Amino acid sequence: MIDFTTINYLKIGNPKQILAFEVLSETKILSNLAEFDPILVGTIPINIDIENSDLDIICYWKNKAEFAEKLKTLFANESEFQIRETLINNQETVIANFKINSFEIEIFGQNIPTKNQNGYKHMLIEYEILKAKDENFRLEIIKLKQNGYKTEPAFASLLGLNGDPYSELLKYKI
Repeated sequence: MIDFTTINYLKIGNPKQILAFEVLSETKILSNLAEFDPILVGTIPINIDIENSDLDIICYWKNKAEFAEKLKTLFANESEFQIRETLINNQETVIANFKINSFEIEIFGQNIPTKNQNGYKHMLIEYEILKAKDENFRLEIIKLKQNGYKTEPAFASLLGLNGDPYSELLKYKI
């Protein structure tokens, strides 16, 4: 099992993963956010990204205002910087978006430990499914994503899951 709590695995990945490692290392985004237990999640870590996939970094904040202020301090000068607060699954959420080099970056923070956040749980489940399936399955996921599907609905479609793909995927057993 890959240790997704660090980005070291990206060093030996595909070209996009290697580039992601270089950008994250050079910009020190994760070390600058260390107090918030950042974890890179999403499609790039598990090799199902498409051309416009972003780098999704989840964080755990205890004080929402301090987290938002830290994001502004660190990233307000980056290209296309935006920050917003919203409710996701009844959880207060802070989301910052910006561009560095060729990557769109999204930093997603909730008052939930990162390993307990759905983004991390979904990625681990998707990774296990990909390991259990063949290369054609991975390519079909990518094809669905290229046709506009979000990741979880793409998995739900290929696995024949009914109902809300986000909650059904959390219950999925290999």
